Amino acid sequence: METQADSVADRLNQHYGVQRVPHPKIELFQLRQFISPDLCARLIELIDKDRRPSTIADANGDDYFRTSETCDLSRKDPSVQELEALFFALNGIDPKLGEPVQGQRYAVGQEFKAHTDYFTPGGPDYEQYCSQSGQRTWTFMIYLNEVEAGGATRFKVVGKTFQPETGKLLCWNNARPDGSVNPNTLHHGMKVRKGVKYVITKWYREREWPW
Repeated sequence: METQADSVADRLNQHYGVQRVPHPKIELFQLRQFISPDLCARLIELIDKDRRPSTIADANGDDYFRTSETCDLSRKDPSVQELEALFFALNGIDPKLGEPVQGQRYAVGQEFKAHTDYFTPGGPDYEQYCSQSGQRTWTFMIYLNEVEAGGATRFKVVGKTFQPETGKLLCWNNARPDGSVNPNTLHHGMKVRKGVKYVITKWYREREWPW
């Protein structure tokens, strides 16, 4: 029986321009120019309008673990609806399984230290964040602009680093083939050295999100 993960990976593999990282320990893809510079600019405006300090479920006592700013983007906004339609056309995941689109802004010196997007089973926050909609399955992340220096996303375990490019999509499966969480998805939003970095993140769940 084909799982959601299989279906998504098959669609990505068949989509023109999608590149899969050739590594057996992770399902990790990139697609350049996924969204237009115009849509990127509109999303940046929305992030700047509503940004607030980022938070994290469990920073392990490190107040500087995630130092960016963030915001949840309204699904009623025409630019967000346009983006959601592009996501669905690419991945085929039922929109009901998606969390709200989130935007992030990284100024000089800001970063998100090495982390995974899933919630650790049995961890202190697992029950709180997964009891209703289940675990996070796929992550879809878009760079909205190029950065003068720094701001790359590093997947240390698989030895791959991605540089910000306007409109470029990264996406990965947060689980292994057996359905368990995949620690090889550990990634680091590295410090911006010069300029400002804007990012969109869309997470999907096992069950419907409580809109």
